[in-house]
Amino acid sequence: MRFDPWDAAFVADPYPAYRELREQGRAVWCEATGQWLVPHYADVSALLRDRRLGRTYLHRFSHEEFGREAPPLEHEPFHVLNGNGLLDLEDPAHARVRRLVSKAFTPRMVERLAPSVERLARELADGLRAAGGGDLLTAVAEPLPVAVIAELLGVPEGDRGLLRPWSADICGMFELRPDAETARRAVTASVEFSAYLRELIAERRKEPGTDLISALIAAHDEEGRLSEQEMISTCVLLLNAGHEATVNTTVNGWWALFRNPGQLAGLRAHPGPARAEKLSTAVDELMRYDTPLQMFERWVLDDIEIGDTLIPRGAEVALLFGSANRDPARFEDPDVLDLGRADNPHLTFGAGIHYCLGAPLARLELAASFGALLGADGPPMRLVREPRWQEGYVIRGLRELLVEF
Repeated sequence: MRFDPWDAAFVADPYPAYRELREQGRAVWCEATGQWLVPHYADVSALLRDRRLGRTYLHRFSHEEFGREAPPLEHEPFHVLNGNGLLDLEDPAHARVRRLVSKAFTPRMVERLAPSVERLARELADGLRAAGGGDLLTAVAEPLPVAVIAELLGVPEGDRGLLRPWSADICGMFELRPDAETARRAVTASVEFSAYLRELIAERRKEPGTDLISALIAAHDEEGRLSEQEMISTCVLLLNAGHEATVNTTVNGWWALFRNPGQLAGLRAHPGPARAEKLSTAVDELMRYDTPLQMFERWVLDDIEIGDTLIPRGAEVALLFGSANRDPARFEDPDVLDLGRADNPHLTFGAGIHYCLGAPLARLELAASFGALLGADGPPMRLVREPRWQEGYVIRGLRELLVEF
């Protein structure tokens, strides 16, 4: 099988193609995407930390200087929103914003959320169980992270239904070659979500609370405070990055468990505190085994060499997380799901300065979700039929996961 992000068979199982890519070399040119594909763990890990690569080039070059066309003017709301978030900022702006966000989004804040996360997970799992089954994606996987992020930001319960559609429309632009309709929806969602958050920020300035927006408003250091746009972009990134990854890890993970009944039985055999301890390792293995974000793109800011290949400034590299996390040079029996895998430095959360700030919250949500769905009482959950995959490759997940008890 060849690397083809628009082929349904490839999206359903890209791992055979990754094996072929790793055999072809350390950097493989892909004419279809106009990128250098980087499939090996060691290279992906190193390049995530290499400052000769950047998520953007605009901190050093204009579009013209870099040999790239500026995006259409009508796409500007999306690019302003995306470009001011931590994921796409580069130093020194990245360091300043991350430092200020870290003052607000603290480990203590995540710990304080733990009881709510566990309660929400139980309620959603109990609802699915009471119904005798249904679509795990829409019943549990999607609502949990949306509710958690909404609670974190202080979004009123009546407005929470707005968040998931906005997130899905914005994230459509992260796929390869998004079409005009995808771009239009992303721009509309960017405008609407930004306007909503601007109002919420104004309310919190008048009446601060214990939510993250209030903490972002209060965060400051010797260089000043976050701008309103930086706060808006931070909140959107928390929803988009945390939500999409958590949803897809949940459903992809359960699909992997159903296909590996021995591993699933091992989880079910450990009730109570023993299961909680085992789940922490299991969650990391599920993220490694079927990575929700398959590709992370970077611009080449200065000429680099990957193996014997010289890649010039202005090129784009595609760091293949899904391939790196299945690289036999780093992981023993990488195509085997091993929920007890102790040596597991997977790259799902990235590395370097862009390492995912929300990783502790994602792990908390996933452990709570899997724990609640495993359940202590009643019959176990089982698959109704083989699921279908969404069309997207970069953010890879299932359309649905139908289960019954």
